[in-house]
Amino acid sequence: MIQAQSQPIRVMLVDDHRSVLWGLERLIEGERPRMQVVGTATSQRDALTALPQTSPDVILLDLDLGGESGINAIPDFLAKSKARVLILTGVRDTAKHDSAVLAGACGVVTKEDTAETILKAIEKAYLGELWLDRAATGRIFVELSKRNSADKKDPNQLKISALTARERQIVIEMASDAGATTRSVAEKMCISEHTLRNHLTSIYDKLGVSSRLELWAYANKHGLTKISA
Repeated sequence: MIQAQSQPIRVMLVDDHRSVLWGLERLIEGERPRMQVVGTATSQRDALTALPQTSPDVILLDLDLGGESGINAIPDFLAKSKARVLILTGVRDTAKHDSAVLAGACGVVTKEDTAETILKAIEKAYLGELWLDRAATGRIFVELSKRNSADKKDPNQLKISALTARERQIVIEMASDAGATTRSVAEKMCISEHTLRNHLTSIYDKLGVSSRLELWAYANKHGLTKISA
């Protein structure tokens, strides 16, 4: 139970099955004055249209809205209201449950859960708490760690990945001998000096360097001399 509050928890129900909406509405309205249903909708569009008039605290959202993905609706609900989104679903796919939480939902309850569990989850969502079991928390933590690692990828690796295979070959040749002339490198690469200079202009631009010396230092610092052709 939550502490006494001056206003009821305002709940919007979004499910494409009217019988489910009917049952949920009776359940929540039976909890007055703690909770009240301020709106129901059978589609994402209808729910978004009703948001300004209903101003819910919690949106109880089904994952499958008659062919529409409830997951795709979550960012819109969060952007257009201050409501917490709690998933209520008959889908047992934990990957979809996790995707919903990663999209911004504060938790997942199933249609097989008890009425008491559903009401408690609504209270927790209202309080800004997550409604997740230990297994789901672990899975989502791992996924967030992976995403954070990807976001923190070395920007220099992004620059290097922009080089073509030919440009990488040229970098290797240039970095292997700082004193080599462009003519000798061009001959070794079986290209003209003009073509080599064009390649170097592109390489300088991609790596953010401006001279042969800087290229040599950059290549050795970031292991470009070890990149295979």
